[in-house]
Amino acid sequence: MDEPQLTTVRVWDLPTRTFHWLLATCVIASIGSAWVGGNAMAWHFRLGYVVFTLLAFRILWGLVGGHWSRFVNFIYAPATVARYLRGRSRAHEHHEVGHNPLGAFSVFGLLALLVLQVGTGLFADDEIASAGPLIKLVSGATSLALTKWHKSFGQWLIIALIVLHIGAILYYLVAKKRNLVRPMLSGDKLLMAPAPAAVDNGRSRTLAAVLLALCAVLVGWIVSLGD
Repeated sequence: MDEPQLTTVRVWDLPTRTFHWLLATCVIASIGSAWVGGNAMAWHFRLGYVVFTLLAFRILWGLVGGHWSRFVNFIYAPATVARYLRGRSRAHEHHEVGHNPLGAFSVFGLLALLVLQVGTGLFADDEIASAGPLIKLVSGATSLALTKWHKSFGQWLIIALIVLHIGAILYYLVAKKRNLVRPMLSGDKLLMAPAPAAVDNGRSRTLAAVLLALCAVLVGWIVSLGD
């Protein structure tokens, strides 16, 4: 009997991969700069603005990006999630290709938490030397409450999700012999059966660059509202 032929499929387009690694780097560096404090807080704010820009881009790219990067392709109905948990996924659902239902929860949870963290940071004040650019737009009591979230609950929840994310990657690598990092570097996966490929060409990458630039302008404008 012939062995099944593996098919190479472009799953993660270059904009998605670039976003992923830039976001990971900036979030970790942002946490580190906050722990260092002092002069490093200037970098904390810069990194925060970069994360803000990346999140805005990812929201747009989730609407118009490559097939497996679009939110519509990994927002699952409860029945689909239940089938996945019972190990009864249907072939056409391709849960082994992009984000499976559990991975989708992780992605949306982390994105939502980072949006909240960036949002609270814009109004935060450490009452020493650093304050968010929009602090003038809220009351002192509101700023205090947002600062408390930003410096404690929000930060530690993000760290917890990062640890869980790394743990999941290691679990898939050791227990299931599936390397989830390699496709996020190369963009491609070797699959047992054909699956829709993500568009990843010069036109889509130019669109991504334009969207990223627009998001940067938007973030700059929002930050300037506190001047």
